[in-house]
Amino acid sequence: MWKKLLPAVGLTLLVVVAVVAHRYGAQSVEAVADDRESDAEALYPEPVVAENGFSVEVIVDGRPTGEYEARGRRYVEALENAEYELRIHNPLGTRVAVALAVDGLNTIDARHTSAWDAHKWVIEPYGTIHVRGWQMSSENARRFYFTTERDSYGAKLGQTANLGVISAVFFRERKPFTIMPVVPRPPKEDGRIRSDRTSPESGTSGQSSQTDNRSVEKSRTEAYPPPDDESAATGIGRSVRNDVQWIKMDLDSRPAGEVTIRYEYRATLVRLGIIPREYRRPDVLDRRERAKGFEPKYCPEP
Repeated sequence: MWKKLLPAVGLTLLVVVAVVAHRYGAQSVEAVADDRESDAEALYPEPVVAENGFSVEVIVDGRPTGEYEARGRRYVEALENAEYELRIHNPLGTRVAVALAVDGLNTIDARHTSAWDAHKWVIEPYGTIHVRGWQMSSENARRFYFTTERDSYGAKLGQTANLGVISAVFFRERKPFTIMPVVPRPPKEDGRIRSDRTSPESGTSGQSSQTDNRSVEKSRTEAYPPPDDESAATGIGRSVRNDVQWIKMDLDSRPAGEVTIRYEYRATLVRLGIIPREYRRPDVLDRRERAKGFEPKYCPEP
């Protein structure tokens, strides 16, 4: 369960090669676990857990954007071309590592992985960090900004399946534990048994291979709708200084909390029924100011 992380400035213990954000105050983590731990996400259903006091806010011009609760999800209104940052708070008295993805891309390396295998930001006990953009190196990041799907960072990378979503999954740092003496085990037979079970019969190997090939070809031909110019996504903006460094952390394999935010432009939020449609209302005072006692000339014909 040892993971290599990106910590904030001042974290020198356990530093291996981590990413620290001077100005963002953020830290990042990489999972380096055994096979049992790498399969951790298969052990719990979606959604993983509730938010459990963890918070993620979308900040524009120093203020959090308005949030809307609908359809069992959280929505925020995207403001076209506006730069934004993510303010993330840890309510626990222990350090946590947070896997943070925007549009399905890890904010540290732009990869699409499981939350457990993702590089992560480190947050101190009761701490808050600000992540302002895509981490491009150990010194620089490029700002998040709201844009169209066609102009998004995901579209530039050919990754458009998860646009419009911000996801944060939190993992608690484990407490120190005592290492007990290891008792030698008898030779394992699991490898041979597993090999026997998984080896295909000689008469069906060709058929199995053909089936796998067909499934691969089918997955390749299934295309998502192309990016458009009406839906919101996140672009890759101007470069800013953000120094980071890697550290290693021993993390609990089960998430302590998860926050998911959907973001859309106002017109889309209206179409989804999340924001009421605006109807033009007559100005009562204006009507009264234009009131007349008589119309000119004669009475109208019935």
